Amino acid sequence: MIPLRIAPAAAGQIARHAAARSSSGLLQLRLQTPISASIISSSSLSSSSSSRSGSRLGLVAGRRHFSATSSAFSTTTTTEVGGGGGGGDKTVPLVYDLHAPNKPAAVADAKTAPIIVMHGLFGSKKNNRGISKVLARDLGRYVYAVDLRNHGESPHHHRHDYGAMADDVARFITEHGLKEPTLIGHSMGAKTAMALALQNPSLIANIISVDNAPIDARLGTDFAKYIRAMKEIDAANITRQAEADAILAAYEPSLPIRQFLLGNLYRPSPTETTSTTTTTTSHSKGKPGPVPQKFRVPLAILSKALAHMGDFPFRDPGAARFEKPALFVRGTKSTYVPDEALPVIGQFFPRFELVDVEAGHWVISENPEAFRQAVVKFLEPKDD
Repeated sequence: MIPLRIAPAAAGQIARHAAARSSSGLLQLRLQTPISASIISSSSLSSSSSSRSGSRLGLVAGRRHFSATSSAFSTTTTTEVGGGGGGGDKTVPLVYDLHAPNKPAAVADAKTAPIIVMHGLFGSKKNNRGISKVLARDLGRYVYAVDLRNHGESPHHHRHDYGAMADDVARFITEHGLKEPTLIGHSMGAKTAMALALQNPSLIANIISVDNAPIDARLGTDFAKYIRAMKEIDAANITRQAEADAILAAYEPSLPIRQFLLGNLYRPSPTETTSTTTTTTSHSKGKPGPVPQKFRVPLAILSKALAHMGDFPFRDPGAARFEKPALFVRGTKSTYVPDEALPVIGQFFPRFELVDVEAGHWVISENPEAFRQAVVKFLEPKDD
């Protein structure tokens, strides 16, 4: 990992620095001073001729899970915050896994300087299980991997935007009494982390944004296509994942992406399906057949939210700024964080550092070791 100092630059004139890459395929750029630039709109980003810019912001193929090599990383607890999100409350309680370090370092307990890890669209806390265990081990800190609203085991809510998701995480921090937490978010989780950092900076110590930026960007059409496929699977009342994969294959050729999406399937209990689905019947024994699998994510809600999932709720860096450390990790094969976005990042997050990792959009699963190195170096105590 090679730190380089970048001089301030105007919008559209970010200097490109050459540097030797380490064996992990990771290049680090440390921005020591804020970058002065105008706000860049999504239209100007999409029209740029930069080699790192692009208008198609869709999923990139990659392995679905971090592959852990040791079975003794941490203990894990799955819990739901009490209180409920109904009754007109716009926030919802977030279900989470708590990964405890085997040997806590400088932290007294799970409330002191923990890490909160947030997934992307169609993801869940189980996608971050491996990296959460590794970070708990390497940093000696407790790690909360959460399910954001309308994902995983967390409650569903008709509102799905970054303001609401940031409020959910703020509630999570407050209800748990967490002090000086670090937020790590990928894609949708990254914009959630950035939104919370800007709207309530006193709640958190620092953030790590994984392959997303504080800009408005056009979301790729793949996401709408995936929802259409998932709705078709739901309507087919499939009982085996192979059946679901056969339907999804007509929409998406990449097996890793199909496996990621199908990770949202579950088999409801008979009481959940009594009024909504009809189970098949085994004619040989005259008994009900297996309960059809369904998607855990609320497809109707997410379908309506897609049009705004590329948006960022803050427009004016003069009105909201996060003056604490921030790390931005981007995939070298991804278009989510083009060079033209760096001035905007510098205005909202003047103390940010940038790390390029040899990967596509799924940075954590595609190059977990490079990502681990970047996070550990950023969060390790610094010598004064």
